[in-house]
Amino acid sequence: MAKAKAGKKPVNRKVAGGELHQTTAADNQTLTTNQGTPVADNQNSLKSGARGPTLLEDFILREKITHFDHERIPERIVHARGSGAHGYFEAARGASKLSKAAFLQPGKRTKVFVRFSTVAGGAGSVDTPRDVRGFAVKFYTEEGNFDLVGNNIPVFFIQDAMKFPDLVHSVKMEADRAFPQAASAHDTFWDFVSLMPESMHMLMWAMSDRAIPRSLRHIEGFGIHTFRLIDVAGKSTFVKFHWRPTIGAASLVWEEAVKIAGADPDYHRRDLWESIDTGAFPEWTLSVQAFDEKIADSLDFDILDPTKIIPEEIVPLTPIGRMVLDRNPVNFFAETEQVAFHPGHIVPGIDFTPDPLLQGRLHSYLDTQLSRLGGPNFHEIPINKPVCPMRNFQRDGHMRMLAVPGRTNYEPNSLDPASPRENPVRGFASFPDPNAGPKVRERSETFADHYSQARQFWRSMTPPEQAHIVSAFTFELSKVTTLAVRTRMLGHLDLIEPELGQRVAAAMGMEGKADDIVPAVEPRDDLPPSPPLSIVAKAPATIEGRTIAALVTPGCDGKLLAALATALKKEGAKLKLVAPKIGPLKDSSGATHRPDETIDGGPSVLFDAVVVLPSEDGAAELLNMAAAINWIRDAYGHLKAIAYADAAAPLFDEAAIEPDVDLGVVELDSKRGVQDFIAAAKKHRIWDREKLVRPPV
Repeated sequence: MAKAKAGKKPVNRKVAGGELHQTTAADNQTLTTNQGTPVADNQNSLKSGARGPTLLEDFILREKITHFDHERIPERIVHARGSGAHGYFEAARGASKLSKAAFLQPGKRTKVFVRFSTVAGGAGSVDTPRDVRGFAVKFYTEEGNFDLVGNNIPVFFIQDAMKFPDLVHSVKMEADRAFPQAASAHDTFWDFVSLMPESMHMLMWAMSDRAIPRSLRHIEGFGIHTFRLIDVAGKSTFVKFHWRPTIGAASLVWEEAVKIAGADPDYHRRDLWESIDTGAFPEWTLSVQAFDEKIADSLDFDILDPTKIIPEEIVPLTPIGRMVLDRNPVNFFAETEQVAFHPGHIVPGIDFTPDPLLQGRLHSYLDTQLSRLGGPNFHEIPINKPVCPMRNFQRDGHMRMLAVPGRTNYEPNSLDPASPRENPVRGFASFPDPNAGPKVRERSETFADHYSQARQFWRSMTPPEQAHIVSAFTFELSKVTTLAVRTRMLGHLDLIEPELGQRVAAAMGMEGKADDIVPAVEPRDDLPPSPPLSIVAKAPATIEGRTIAALVTPGCDGKLLAALATALKKEGAKLKLVAPKIGPLKDSSGATHRPDETIDGGPSVLFDAVVVLPSEDGAAELLNMAAAINWIRDAYGHLKAIAYADAAAPLFDEAAIEPDVDLGVVELDSKRGVQDFIAAAKKHRIWDREKLVRPPV
C-alpha cells in the first residue's frame, strides 16, 4: 500500500451513529472500487432506511465482499481449522408454539452435523489460541436444510457487513510478513479495533476466558443476530438462539492454553473425537430468548445491533430442544472440510431481521462456497445434501452430480405438467418487514452506545475472571509496537470501566498515558451485573465429562487406585494413567495396568485434576525426574485439584507445595480422601490458590 504524502493525513470524522469516518480531499488517497469509482462511505452498506434491510443494488458492498470471499482458495478464509461430528436434535415440548418449522414439532428428531472452529488461524494452526470459536449446526429437516451459523460469543466486533473484510484483514497475519499466525496480539488488529468503538463489547468477551475454552464440549453457542420465528398463524416472534452444554461451560487458564498448544496442538479435536468414540456423547440444550415488538421497543439498545446482548434477567431462556453428538465423521475431508454452512439456509417458520451484519452474510457465505467447493453444485456433496427431495430447474454447472431427465428446464411450462411448481401453502414466505425507508448509507443512532454493555460484562465477572481480562489485555497490547495504538486502547478501557483501564495501564507501566476518547453516547452506569455472563459464577459442581490423571509407578497402592477409579466412574469422569514408562506395570495388589501416557507425553496441563500415586520406590525414582516435579508444580499453578498418597510426600516437598484441603491438595490415605478430592475437583479450579501462584494485576 502506497504511503500518503506528507500533509495528506486522513481527517477523522465521527457521525451521529458513532462510527469513525477517515476522510481525505486528496485525489491520490481517495478510496475507490476496483473500477475506480470513488467511495464516499466505507462504513455502512446501502439500506432501505437506517434500520431497514440491505439493498442488493449496493455494488460497493457486493464488490468488496465478493473479492474478500475469493481471497483464499480452497481453504476457508476464516474458520479454517475445524472439527465436526454427526448427531441429532430433538424438539422440546412447546417449541411448536413459537414456530411452524417442521423440525420444531413435538417429538420430532432431526439429523444434524456440527462444525466447531477457530476463526483467525489457518487449517494447520493449533486448537487453543485466544480466539472466537465457530459453532455451526446444519439441521437436515424435512423441509430443507436449516443452518444455524454462530459463535461461542453472543456479540460481534462490527455492526455492518461492510467492515467484515477489514476486520478479518486486520486480525489475520500481517500482509507484509505473514505472521503472527492465529493471534490477535499484533499492531494491525489493535489499530483497527481501537478505531472502531463498536468493537469494545466484543473485545471484553474475547479477552475473557470464553476465548480459551476447556474443550469443544464445554462451549456455549449463540446465533449472534436477532431472528424471527413464525408460527402457523403467521405471527412473528423475535428470538436470540443459545446453545448451553449440559455439562456446563468451562475454560482453560492462559498458561494452560500456551502449554497445550505445544504438548498437543490437536487437543480440542482429539477430545471431541475420543468423547464420542467412547460413548460420552456431548449434549447441548437449544434455547431462545423470545420477545415481541413491545419488549424490543422498551430496550435501551437496538435488537438489530449485533454488538449487543439481551440480558437473561430481562428476557429469560426458553428451551426448545436438545442436541446430542453421537457419531464421528468417517472421512474428515469429505464431511468436515466439505460441509458448507450458510445463514441464508432457512426453512418455513424461521426468518431474518434487517440486521446489517446478517444481511451481508447472506451474500458472503454463498459466494465463498462457489469458489471453495468448485462451483454452484456444492449442495449435491453428500454432507450438504438435504434429506428431503430437491426439485427445481437449476441445471448443469461444474461438478453436477444429478442427471435430471426431461426437456423442460424452465417455468412456467405446459410441456411437463409433473414438473415443479410454486406452493403458496407450504412454500417459504418472508415476514413483511415494516422498516423499509428511503435509500441511505448510514448507521442508525440506536446503534451508537458502544460502552455500556462492555461495562456490564466487566461488572458481571468474578474477581478471578476480571484478573484474567486484565492479563489478556496486558499481554495483547504489550505485543503492539505502535505507542499511539496502545494509548488509544487504554482510553477505550477507561470508558468501559476506569478500574479496568487503570489496572491494564499499571500492568504495562503506562499510568496516565491513556488518550481522552469522546464516546458517541456516554456509557450508562446503572446496568446491573448479569450473573449468566460469568462462566465461574454459574459453573455446575460436576466432574462429568472431565479427565483425571493419576501419576503411577510400579507397586503403587492398588486399593487406592481401584477406589479412585470406581468413584470417578460413578461421577462420569475418565481416569487416565501417566507413568515414567509406557509399558505395563503392576500395582501392590498384583493387578496389571497399561499407562495411557508417559510423563513427557502426558503433562498435567492436559487434564482437569491430578492424582500423584507412586510407590515409595517409585517416588524415589520420580524425585530425580525434573518432568515429574514440574508435572506437580504445573497442576498446582494451574489451580487444579490435586490428590496424593502418603508415599508421594517427598515429591511435594521438592515441589515446595504444602498439603492443604482448603487449597485443593488432598491426602488420599485419609478416611474421606477420595471424596474430598472429588469435591475439590468439582470446583474445576481452586480459585483461592490463584493469589499464591499468580499475584493479581
